[in-house]
Amino acid sequence: MRKGLPVSAAEGGRGAKGAAVGAVRVSVPATSANLGVGFDVLGLALELAAEFAFEPADTLRIDGCASELAGEDNLVWTSYLCGCREFGLEARPLHITESCAIPAAGGLGSSSTCVVAGIAAAQALAGLPLDRERTLSLATAIEGHPDNVAPAVMGGLVSSYVEGSSTVTTRWVVADNLRFVCMAPPYRVLTRDARRALPAMVPTSTVSWQVGRCLAMVSAMAKGDAGAIRACCHDRIHEPYRAPLIPDYQMLRDVANENGACAFLISGSGATMVAIADGDERAASVAGAAGAAMPQLWVRTLRASEHGTTVRRG
Repeated sequence: MRKGLPVSAAEGGRGAKGAAVGAVRVSVPATSANLGVGFDVLGLALELAAEFAFEPADTLRIDGCASELAGEDNLVWTSYLCGCREFGLEARPLHITESCAIPAAGGLGSSSTCVVAGIAAAQALAGLPLDRERTLSLATAIEGHPDNVAPAVMGGLVSSYVEGSSTVTTRWVVADNLRFVCMAPPYRVLTRDARRALPAMVPTSTVSWQVGRCLAMVSAMAKGDAGAIRACCHDRIHEPYRAPLIPDYQMLRDVANENGACAFLISGSGATMVAIADGDERAASVAGAAGAAMPQLWVRTLRASEHGTTVRRG
């Protein structure tokens, strides 16, 4: 079921017949990929955003990130250049200001926000509306997979796959009772290590196990059925192999389950983890217990976000 997307000021039309815009602000939501049984297929937008401001400048200047990331290889800047090439636009030097509340531990789509923001800015600075489908396909080409960039662009719960040069999505709205307790430890799991941990082949019996539960997970998320989430969210393809890379995984999983979580997931390839809870009270119990068990843990309770990338002028 594809739902309508919110329209920002920059999407309502070309505006001044596509005339260049002086400055734009782009907001891109954090995302959680896989949702356990939806390996490389499902992704969820969360109500936590990275904010980016873009202004024309005489030379490239990037604020708000570590100095070693503020050069010509900055991901926002290189994605902006890719966007200009894709849409046939003239690239220009920019003053980019990044403001990102998403932890760098990995697993909540921080790199995807940079990619999507750069592509969106290329269109917005040229006075063009945001073309979500082309933005998503280009972002997928840059990232190498769509599971994070799809919800970042579209919002909501998104399943995605690549067909040729296009990324095809189906989008659902997540029930309002569900809460997502995100837990980022003070260390990272490298994506390449998480990929290497996976088995080279998966038995057909495991595939059928996973496909059935993936479909059930989508339905349960849309309905807000915590019991169904608890019953179906048992991955056999990636989490058993990635969990050993996260030293505190089992401890936090036990804490979350003991305090009312209906599911506990590795977010993306980790190290961030997400507990799903039914309602604010259970979510607060899970978050409080996790924080007490590991004081250095970054913990936030978030709702799903229906809003994907938004663009504002000025």
